[in-house]
Amino acid sequence: MIKTTEDRNLENNSLLWMFIEMMAGFTEGALAKKLADLNSSQQSIQTLSLWLIHHRKHHATIVKVWFRELQKAKDHRKLTFMYLANDVIQNSKKKGPEFGQEFGNVLRKAFENMAVPESDEKTRKSIERILQIWEERSVYDPKLIKEFRRGLAEGGSQREGSPPKKKVKVVENVRPETDKTPTKRVAVGRSRSPIRERKKSETEVEIEVDGMKELHVTLSPRTPAGDPPEPEELIKALMDLENSASSDALVREKIASLPPEVSEIGLLSKLEDKASAEKLSVQVNEAVHLLTDYNSRLASEMEYRKKLTTMLKDFLQAQKDLLAQAEHRLEEYTEKLQKVYVVRQEVKSHIQNLPDLTQLPDVTGGLAPLPSAGDLFSMH
Repeated sequence: MIKTTEDRNLENNSLLWMFIEMMAGFTEGALAKKLADLNSSQQSIQTLSLWLIHHRKHHATIVKVWFRELQKAKDHRKLTFMYLANDVIQNSKKKGPEFGQEFGNVLRKAFENMAVPESDEKTRKSIERILQIWEERSVYDPKLIKEFRRGLAEGGSQREGSPPKKKVKVVENVRPETDKTPTKRVAVGRSRSPIRERKKSETEVEIEVDGMKELHVTLSPRTPAGDPPEPEELIKALMDLENSASSDALVREKIASLPPEVSEIGLLSKLEDKASAEKLSVQVNEAVHLLTDYNSRLASEMEYRKKLTTMLKDFLQAQKDLLAQAEHRLEEYTEKLQKVYVVRQEVKSHIQNLPDLTQLPDVTGGLAPLPSAGDLFSMH
């Protein structure tokens, strides 16, 4: 399908608006509004997560507002807040540990605040899945995860109306005896194999963190494989390709000018004396060095381009998410505008039906006006 000029203009405008959305300034009020609009859909959680990671320098304020709004949220929305926290914690690791550390300071109280009763088995299983992933991924220390579970259990006990127990038995993720595969704990930065069958709502993607591969377990709603790069970072990565090995015409010219004797073993029979052999030996060694170095540069360039492809993919996905959000907002505010139009028309009609007081007859009957306060005082 050939894109028309109008299609390209619309596409460029959409990308521009998505870029503006990503660059939007951070304020507590803006975050509180976004958390109020947050829903349990993949798009909503993923888009807000990308925005928070982009503004990661405000991590302390972000976590403070997140916890405050979690406490005020209705029960059915609190699990969505936890999904958002999970998404931000896991996908911000490439940028730094700030979010993980900051969330770790409030999660104990956050789980207790959720106050999930024992009878709500579905929500408890969803929360336990988050904790299990953090445990398997070594996102948090096992002792801290036990504290999270205690907070969840104590909050549920208080919700049921019974006093919290002094000691809460924390049930670890024990595998059935029939499953002989040992449980594995995998540190961040190491790859791991699936140790059990995943639910349909879960996927696993392999991402690279600080040069080491990591298997990222994604909950439903799905979290992205990686957070998008900064625009400046992406531009620099693209510009660095100008100095890539495949663009080095000088080295390719040197390789092309190598004598055929260095690569054709059949030509060795033409060597007639030791001097010619030693000269060829020097040329072969130089060719080996030249080709080894160039091949190494080409291999590095290939890995670099793979990483750049991932960066572009993540950036494009972020722009698509922001586009979807912008389209949703446009639809929402277009509907509001139509309602305002209706109200304006009704107000206009109402004004036309109101009587004009200037046209009413004089009902004073020619009586003199009442004296003013000044007149009353002057009479004395």
